Amino acid sequence: MSNTESRNKAYADASPYVLRANNDGADGITTLRLNRPDELNALSEGMLASLQAELDDIATDRTVRVVVLEGAGRAFCAGHNLKEMRTNYSLAYQKKLFATCSQMMQSVLRLPQPVIAKVGGLATAAGCQLVATCDLAIAADTVRLATSGINVGLFCSTPGVAVGRSVARKHAMDLLLTGDFLEAPRAAEIGLINQVVPKGLLDETVSELAAKLARKSAHALALGKQAFYRQLEMGISDAYAFTGKEMARNMMDRDAAEGIDAFIEKRNPEWDQGSRDGDDG
Repeated sequence: MSNTESRNKAYADASPYVLRANNDGADGITTLRLNRPDELNALSEGMLASLQAELDDIATDRTVRVVVLEGAGRAFCAGHNLKEMRTNYSLAYQKKLFATCSQMMQSVLRLPQPVIAKVGGLATAAGCQLVATCDLAIAADTVRLATSGINVGLFCSTPGVAVGRSVARKHAMDLLLTGDFLEAPRAAEIGLINQVVPKGLLDETVSELAAKLARKSAHALALGKQAFYRQLEMGISDAYAFTGKEMARNMMDRDAAEGIDAFIEKRNPEWDQGSRDGDDG
């Protein structure tokens, strides 16, 4: 084993793939940091397993109101670990890997809490997919994004699921067919990210957005997030029928009654900190 390989192995053994930090105080904001900067935070088997474990835990943690997802170092996430994929070169392995990644992406969508991608560095292939999967995304003005698999002969079909649901078809196909990089301002123009800010303001901007969401009713956010993604896959009549029932159900919740009363009485609402009755649909 070379010195570099030994050093990388020691780093991997000593350092968690994902660092989780709960903000001080009772604001309910949790940050997940992909923690393999030397590997550009690639979605290796270890990274996927660690991220999935954190998402599963957060899904049932009623103290968490908002999740911020970021990457350590100069990349947000550079997609799959291509060296690991070539080392395990069998169809069975590849199928399992992509199924595992798809499960993790869907866990982000199904999470009751809003997830904000804090994109401070490069986001390519499945890393771009992860940005598109998060509910909201704020990026530094130095960031570049791409679905670049086609450049190594691997069409980004699974990233295309998330990207194709975030931007118009022609923009999605341009990204997927060319593999070209998008500068952050252009990514915002086509809707792949929500906002671009100077790199020095990224922390502050994301913190303000997370705090704004954390002040909302956790129950209403959970119910609404799940309803939004479900109705996207329906025809318009079915979508209205489904969301009408969801809104009626939401209206009968304690938080809705409290929020409306507070609005009428011109005071701040006091949200229920207990269970989210509508989480299971």
